[in-house]
Amino acid sequence: MKTKQCRTGLAWLLILFTALWFALLGYRHLVRPDEGRYAEIPREMLATHNWVTPRLDGYKYFEKPALQYWATAVAYEIFGQNEASARLWSALTGFIGILLLFFTGKKLYSFRTGLFSATILGSCLLYSAIGHINTLDMGVNFFLSLALCTFTLGQDLRSREIKDPGYMLLCWAAMAAAVLSKGLIGIVLPGAVLIIYMILERDFQLIKRLDFWRGLALFTLIATPWFIIVCLRNPEFFHFFFIYEHFDRYLTKDLHRYQPWYYFIPILIAGSLPWTGAMWSGLKSAWGSDNGLFKPSRVFFIWSIFIYVFFSLSDSKLPSYILPVYPALALLAGNALDKMTSKQFLHQLIPTALLGIVLLAISPFVPHFTHNPWLKPMYEAYTPWIVAAATFFLGGIIVAILLLRKERKTTAVLVIGFSCLLSAQLALWGYDALTPHASAWRAANAIKPWIKPGTPIYSVGTYPQTLPFYINHTVILVAFSDELKMGESIEPQKWIPKLSTFITKFQPGTNALAYMKPEMYTQLKTLGLKMKVLYQDPDRVIVSAPDTNQTMENKT
Repeated sequence: MKTKQCRTGLAWLLILFTALWFALLGYRHLVRPDEGRYAEIPREMLATHNWVTPRLDGYKYFEKPALQYWATAVAYEIFGQNEASARLWSALTGFIGILLLFFTGKKLYSFRTGLFSATILGSCLLYSAIGHINTLDMGVNFFLSLALCTFTLGQDLRSREIKDPGYMLLCWAAMAAAVLSKGLIGIVLPGAVLIIYMILERDFQLIKRLDFWRGLALFTLIATPWFIIVCLRNPEFFHFFFIYEHFDRYLTKDLHRYQPWYYFIPILIAGSLPWTGAMWSGLKSAWGSDNGLFKPSRVFFIWSIFIYVFFSLSDSKLPSYILPVYPALALLAGNALDKMTSKQFLHQLIPTALLGIVLLAISPFVPHFTHNPWLKPMYEAYTPWIVAAATFFLGGIIVAILLLRKERKTTAVLVIGFSCLLSAQLALWGYDALTPHASAWRAANAIKPWIKPGTPIYSVGTYPQTLPFYINHTVILVAFSDELKMGESIEPQKWIPKLSTFITKFQPGTNALAYMKPEMYTQLKTLGLKMKVLYQDPDRVIVSAPDTNQTMENKT
């Protein structure tokens, strides 16, 4: 009877967590740059039926492989083109990654370790946030996590001379999918961790347990066909993707993403909340926590340290790059938390509770974070969401502390997990108050009546990442390159390098539209260009070329 009640309770926990994870996935409008970019590429892929060559705004775009583009295009086909479909791949892979951690923790350690690890991962700040934003990071993180988990499960069984039910083949398949998600890190990171582990443990026999030849064949079968086809159709792909996007990006400051070596330290600490203490405890105890021939905790330790160091040494850094350390840290934290007394865990939560008090105290002052008069009302609208998020964060920690005083550690962990996930969701949902600034959806709706088949739409001196998605229409770039520089060099006829050329084309009777920043609008007015304003706000102006009759009336 007790077992049945436990299963019923777990089922309800899963239902509640699933509902909270996927709730209002389409509530927020897409924001620049990543969400617009990674929503638009699949839209164009589906519109052109070209599943090989990714394009952004009609230009060849080879910065990343195609797996997530395919998945999102399929989501559009099934569920329609909307914000929820655009974010579905991130949310789905993030959610399955949480279930994967439960399964792995349960198999390697104990049921409670699996439950704690999954709860920790699903509610830590950075993971829950990226799981609801349309970027490529959660997808590659999932496949790297799958490779890590299946590798440790397979080797743990084989070290005990128990037959591996295909874990190692699944590991090879996961690495192939990771390569198709974001490139060579899909095999470089797991491969480096394996080599470091073998050297430190002097376990060189492990290489015989990798199912190497069958695994390599499976990896090749999954990972290579698209790369071969895209190279054959696009000779420029190989150098741009494999040389520029991997080596130049890692070793140079070319992308203007340089940050100091300590850049990821505050991100790692803040992104781990509210589990920063538990993750640190898990990391400290990882090296001596295994007794068998194969030591999964040491693999998780090496994985966390190596990936942190690998990206810290890069000259190109973004906060989401550190995401793959969190599943390994969550497994170590779950194992450490399982062995902790309620009193020890309570002591860890006291600094987190103090932080929650500080967050709740400063959250009403969010509007003071900006002096921009246009943004201030948006921040005021966002403030109740931040107050609510801080309230649930602090409330969950306080309830957990009370439960720990009664020795109810499992319930305390679950309370923290659900309250902090809800807190993160509230902060994300409320961010929609800022999207008039961060997204072009409002401008897109305003100009849709003027867009007809064949209407030329120029983007002058800028590229609005979210506009093409919302108007179902690419734009013609004028005097702007940035990330589309490679595509423009391959197909120069698709863009206008000089402002003077645009002025000659944007003439009465052309029915053309143009998107620009206010300062560009002022510059063009000074140059005498005739324009009719269709939409304007402090961030953007959209104009049309006046029709011929209107121009004649003005002259008269």
